[in-house]
Amino acid sequence: MKSNKKRLLLVEDEESLGYLLSEYLGMKGFQVTWAKNGEEALELMEKKNYDLAILDVMMPRMDGFALAERMRINAMELPFLFLTARSLKIDVLKGFALGAVDYLKKPIDEEELVVRIHTLLSRLIPEGRSMEQEILILGQYQLDCKNQKLIFGDDFTTLTTREMELLRILATNKNNLCTHKEILVKLWGDNDYFNRKSLNVFITRLRNYLKKDDTLKIENVHGKGFILRIPNIA
Repeated sequence: MKSNKKRLLLVEDEESLGYLLSEYLGMKGFQVTWAKNGEEALELMEKKNYDLAILDVMMPRMDGFALAERMRINAMELPFLFLTARSLKIDVLKGFALGAVDYLKKPIDEEELVVRIHTLLSRLIPEGRSMEQEILILGQYQLDCKNQKLIFGDDFTTLTTREMELLRILATNKNNLCTHKEILVKLWGDNDYFNRKSLNVFITRLRNYLKKDDTLKIENVHGKGFILRIPNIA
């Protein structure tokens, strides 16, 4: 019988913390695989499927940021969050720019981590909702939500989970305002200053991805939010 447990990949080189978190998350009903460095994690990702990865940043052999970059290069669709002691603004912004769905600072309360994981998984994999066959038409583009690909003719761009979710929100509300708060709460879980800065980075990237169709425009409504303008075809 197939298990309904959500599968987590924990990437943490610190023995005591890695053991503590893997045991605690296991007791909370998750199926946890613990990797002790980035290279080991990458090998596991290529062999098995996981629902979410928890990445430390400061690790030997391949740190968390380098691992996230490899995941993007290899077009891996696994959503991930950073759990790290590196809390400078530049590190937080870099983490989100690499596609993280959350960035949590050590030390963190284990109960809070579990709540965050449940919130992220419910948002990324909503109960009763499947994105397997969801294709959205955006002008001359197609957004393949299952495979996280933005398709233009014979070309495509592989999106990170957060890029895909942001574009999906804008596309499903096309020609209507999506407020900063609405987007930030859905994707980041918090409407704060640092997340707003990260949102602007993602909007810039989406504009670049969509530039082949000059009829499309992500409009900035100052102080309020964004509108994806898509011409209505009669």
